[in-house]
Amino acid sequence: MGLRSDHQTGTSDGRRGQTPVVPGTGQRFGCNMISTVTGRGRLAFLVFSERFTAEVLLKFLRRLVRQSPRKVYLIVDGHPVHRSKQVPTWVKRHEDAIRLFQLPGYSPDLNPDELLNNDVKSNAVGRRRPKDRPEMISHVRGYLRSTQRRPDIVRNYLRHPKAAYAAMSGCSMFDGSG
Repeated sequence: MGLRSDHQTGTSDGRRGQTPVVPGTGQRFGCNMISTVTGRGRLAFLVFSERFTAEVLLKFLRRLVRQSPRKVYLIVDGHPVHRSKQVPTWVKRHEDAIRLFQLPGYSPDLNPDELLNNDVKSNAVGRRRPKDRPEMISHVRGYLRSTQRRPDIVRNYLRHPKAAYAAMSGCSMFDGSG
């Protein structure tokens, strides 16, 4: 998911008759994130400033496999990076540790990770005005770390009626739309 400094969420308060002003730098900058959520309430993420490429995805997948004591079953969306030559090749070489499942074309309603994305955009970016990219990345990482400490919130992302299949399957949901 891409995050931008000029993302705006919600409303703000101001004096009657005066337009509320949220101070900002006026500069546009951004960062990206990829993440997984599990039915057990686990959240894994990577926040980065470069473009989302197969190399970035593979770095994240290696970390997921390394941190998981069991085989990783990952449901991915239809991002072109997921279909790049390097990703299926790497997954095939590590089929004892990881397996990918593809969501149907454009189906964000089936992807509970989209709920996390909306939460991050609303609460980590939309209500704050970072002065530069490092501050923005720090806000996003801080928000995601606090969410990691709340497995009840993470499990709720998988309670959406259309995403119940993922909670029961034990798969991680992954949205690498970087």
